Amino acid sequence: MKLAFLGTSDFAVPALVALVDAGHEIVAVYTRAPRPAGRGQRERRTPVHECALSLGLEVRTPKGLRQPAEAEAFKALDLDAAVVVSYGHILPRSFLDAPVLGCLNIHGSLLPRWRGAAPIHRAILAGDAETGVTIMRMDEGLDTGPMLLAERTPISAADTAETVHDRLAELGARLIVAALDGLLRRTIEAVPQPEEGVVYAHKLGREEGALDWRRPAAELERKVRGFHPWPGTWFEIAGERIKVHAATLALAAGAPGTVSIGRDGFPVVACGVGGLKLLTLQRAGKTAQPADSFLRGFALSAGTVLAPPATASLPA
Repeated sequence: MKLAFLGTSDFAVPALVALVDAGHEIVAVYTRAPRPAGRGQRERRTPVHECALSLGLEVRTPKGLRQPAEAEAFKALDLDAAVVVSYGHILPRSFLDAPVLGCLNIHGSLLPRWRGAAPIHRAILAGDAETGVTIMRMDEGLDTGPMLLAERTPISAADTAETVHDRLAELGARLIVAALDGLLRRTIEAVPQPEEGVVYAHKLGREEGALDWRRPAAELERKVRGFHPWPGTWFEIAGERIKVHAATLALAAGAPGTVSIGRDGFPVVACGVGGLKLLTLQRAGKTAQPADSFLRGFALSAGTVLAPPATASLPA
């Protein structure tokens, strides 16, 4: 097929490679414009931009898609379909209607559960036993379009947002190739999403990573995994923010926030229900360390009571 590809993050890269490998003609790749990044604030291309250049594909980086000239340029591509993955711009009707078969989206959840910006993180945080990828034909709603294909994958107790992200990226790449093949052969049809089971995955913010010790330990352990590596989880002590990269459930006594030190040298923090053993910690500007090693250079002694974040709400 003659395709355009619209994507930005590393989640989209396996799909772009898979489409090229499958023999589809990618006539244009749309991605976000380079942005200043790092200490030197040098302009950095998106992962999709870098991948497209390595594949010898034309790259377009419009600041928006609602200008008539952009719509005309997209329509002039004379596309069979467009594939959209983690792009970052809302597609107007002029773009949605331009390809013969429409715009197909790779979404990292089992729709209609977890529509929106952060489906992987929200699924882990909620304790979902499984997630997956849905291929849908886009409409003007927020992840509301009819579905072409979906496939499930379990979420294990060891999974983080990073491991699930990587697994779903590869799954999405395989499914989009299958969906295009099915459309070409007319062996699949789009079906409406169920009206029941709609849940929204709201966008994440850095401050949401604060650990509120009044919450159940099981919830906080899921947050540590679900927010790794971004936006990360943290607590404050003596005005310093400490990142928590890994944690596990443990027995604990005392009021929420009370620290004890286990026989293995790792700190355990009492929570609203149960306790959370902190496994990997990091100070600002330092490297992450196993928590027992971290305590040799940082005063977090037994009996310390960690305060809840100032902006957190009490447990329901």
